[in-house]
Amino acid sequence: MPEPRFNLEDHPHRRLNLLTGEWLLVSPHRAKRPWQGKREAPAAASAPSYDPACYLCPGNSRAGSVRNLAYSGPWSFTNDFSALLADTPQGGAEEGALLQARAERGICRVICFSPRHDLTLPELASADIEQVIALWRKEYRELASIPWIRSILIFENKGELMGCSNPHPHGQIWSQSSPPEEMVKETASQKAHFDRTGRTLLSDYLAEELRANQRIVCSNERFVALVPFWAVWPFETMILSRRPLASLLDFEPADERALADLLKRLTTRYDNLFSISFPYSAGMHQSPVNDGEHPEWSWHMHFYPPLLRSASVRKFMVGYELLANPQRDITPESAAAALAALPEKHYKERS
Repeated sequence: MPEPRFNLEDHPHRRLNLLTGEWLLVSPHRAKRPWQGKREAPAAASAPSYDPACYLCPGNSRAGSVRNLAYSGPWSFTNDFSALLADTPQGGAEEGALLQARAERGICRVICFSPRHDLTLPELASADIEQVIALWRKEYRELASIPWIRSILIFENKGELMGCSNPHPHGQIWSQSSPPEEMVKETASQKAHFDRTGRTLLSDYLAEELRANQRIVCSNERFVALVPFWAVWPFETMILSRRPLASLLDFEPADERALADLLKRLTTRYDNLFSISFPYSAGMHQSPVNDGEHPEWSWHMHFYPPLLRSASVRKFMVGYELLANPQRDITPESAAAALAALPEKHYKERS
């Protein structure tokens, strides 16, 4: 009897994350197992366009006596409960030879995508998403001009499942004086590839993905959304630029338009997957600032959604994932096929 041939879609295997140098376990046969675990309650189906109790709606009060502007487009302000503070004194602490702490300075900003309390990114018009991107660029430029800032992370936690503390659609920017660990790993991997080849890692990776055409979700003339070969979360995706961009500072107006188009198309697919406002954590990784030249760096955007089989079944990072390395059941290829097949008209519009 012939020996069975290895197949990525059928057999357990490990995949390498090119950006971090870490491995994950893929167990495609487990996608067939019955689920009798926790099921999440469905999120509220609708929200008002304005909520007088919301601390992010225009004109409303926030912490203390702070009152929001009566803003009419995307709007930003310094987080009232920032995780990082600009006036943190320098210093640190050591307890013996092994226990160390170092002071960390930073500035945290909140970005309200729209004055509308009820419109998430996929429900905004592309032109409105362009305005959000323009504000991201403005904030990035201003924060990068501060000499002690080294890293700027723009991100969004969407939905209660991702710990979002306010339902008004918004994102955050955390800038800080030291690069966080994910950025350190990605810088090292990209630099090693650039030093070896003279090319950026993600440009070479995107070329491989476009040739394979197995994990592409959607694309336009400037950006490509795909499920990474090494994706951990069930419907994880990543947006890559077709041309070299180290950060938002390298964007042209055409890049803003193209990214707005792709963000709307990708996030609409997410909502259409289970006909809900799809939860995720998403964020941009881009070149360090005030740290010399980084020709190895490519701007990219990660989407990490937790849902697995339906709107009520989520992926948990427990057990093996916490104690060994990440693991997934459905393959990146099948996840990409499912997302790519979805319509680009939002389910609320179709209904």
